[in-house]
Amino acid sequence: MHPDASADADASTETASTDSETAADASLDVSLEPERVAEMLERGEVQVIDVREGAEWEVGHVAGARHIELDQIQAQAATIDKATPVVFQCRGGSRSEMVASAFRESGWDAYNMDGGLRSWAERDLPLEPEDGRIVESRDLPGH
Repeated sequence: MHPDASADADASTETASTDSETAADASLDVSLEPERVAEMLERGEVQVIDVREGAEWEVGHVAGARHIELDQIQAQAATIDKATPVVFQCRGGSRSEMVASAFRESGWDAYNMDGGLRSWAERDLPLEPEDGRIVESRDLPGH
């Protein structure tokens, strides 16, 4: 093997690992703390979309959030303003993390609310209605 070929292979491997590290770093940037989401929402700088099921939404949700159930998100994508950052949230953050990543890959300035509505409530941020609460999956019909 020519010495330069080995150097080229090493450089290629370095570039590939750097690219994958950058991609991994980018995925880490898609979550926002609930307090930050609350501040941005209050200032009208962000749209918040709750992807939970209807029964979850009715019992308690973030004031000013929009409800689009997870199974409807793709069909409703065109109704989500691409010019305004969007934060997706669910109960614990796993469903919304998946949605935020997909939207980010499709060109939206999309984020996940870190820890979901559980973290929101743990920080004593307000829910609607006034007596709103978080429904755990075991409390939903059919679970």
